[in-house]
Amino acid sequence: LISAIGVSFLLQDIVRFIADLKTGSFLVTGISLYNENIIIKSSSIWDSFDDAFLKMNSIIVLAVAVLLMIGLDLFINRTKWGVAMRAVAQDRETASLMSINVSKVIALTFFIGSALGGGTGVLFAQQYGTIDPYIGFILGLKAFTAAVLGGIGNVRGAMFGGLFIGVLEMFSAANLGIITGGNFGGEYKDVVAFVILITILIFKPEGLFGKAVKEKV
Repeated sequence: LISAIGVSFLLQDIVRFIADLKTGSFLVTGISLYNENIIIKSSSIWDSFDDAFLKMNSIIVLAVAVLLMIGLDLFINRTKWGVAMRAVAQDRETASLMSINVSKVIALTFFIGSALGGGTGVLFAQQYGTIDPYIGFILGLKAFTAAVLGGIGNVRGAMFGGLFIGVLEMFSAANLGIITGGNFGGEYKDVVAFVILITILIFKPEGLFGKAVKEKV
């Protein structure tokens, strides 16, 4: 984790430096492909309701994210390479003795993780329409928090952890000012994710869906 954070700093500043040299700015805006809104005629159901608006980008992001999560779960649990990944994660030496090419499995794991990270970046850009070299850092820390919350090595647990943190952050952004009497605003929503991380690491380091494993000496 520490090595990954260090490399992320290096990559961020390299991209920022190149972007500054070429364009004078490292902030890219206006890249959303679908800006249309879908109107839901709620007022026709009941006069007290106002018409609701859904961004087309939000629907696309949600649909693609669900497909990616289902695809990853099926790959990990239903394919030969997925079984190999779980075997290497559990015991690398024994997996190599069972004719599993450990090096290929590790390379494939990094490839899939990087591809999913890239897909996340594209979805983020579609949702917010703005990107910069530093957006991946906070997203990576929250992804790690989600994995710890669900249980390291538990794909479905990580998915639940991500949804839980997202919902909790949105609740915090909307209600922190009300709950604290205006002392804290929505800008403190990121603190919630890291409070969860610290709490889980202290009281249940194996995560909500993980299993505590005793190592034999």
